[in-house]
Amino acid sequence: MRWNRVVVVWLLIIAAESVSGALREVFLTPHIGPVMAHQIGVVVGCVVIFAITWFLLRWMQVITMSRQLLAGLVWVLLTLVFEWALGLALDVPPEAIKADYDLAQGGLMGLGLLFMLCTPALVAHLQGIGHDR
Repeated sequence: MRWNRVVVVWLLIIAAESVSGALREVFLTPHIGPVMAHQIGVVVGCVVIFAITWFLLRWMQVITMSRQLLAGLVWVLLTLVFEWALGLALDVPPEAIKADYDLAQGGLMGLGLLFMLCTPALVAHLQGIGHDR
């Protein structure tokens, strides 16, 4: 497993997610509100994560399911650090950040992170890549 490649793929994912989020805030949020826009953003984000992983999984060289799940876990941890650091840097109250993860408040980020965790293994399965031995 190439850790630097796992991180590079995460950087591509987070860059694409950031562009998607900026576009969402400008074009979608004013028309449908922040909660629904964020929910749509999580679905779009899952598509972005899947697409980038589809094209770069072999390059990352994560052959076994345990390595695929480990790569997904690294992505989740990096994303949590990024989201919280960005939120704090932009003066977003911690309650607002937490709301994105609270299903009772319509937050779907937790489900998005669960999808992110599983995506390398899902893509590997769909592409017929490796098995734990």
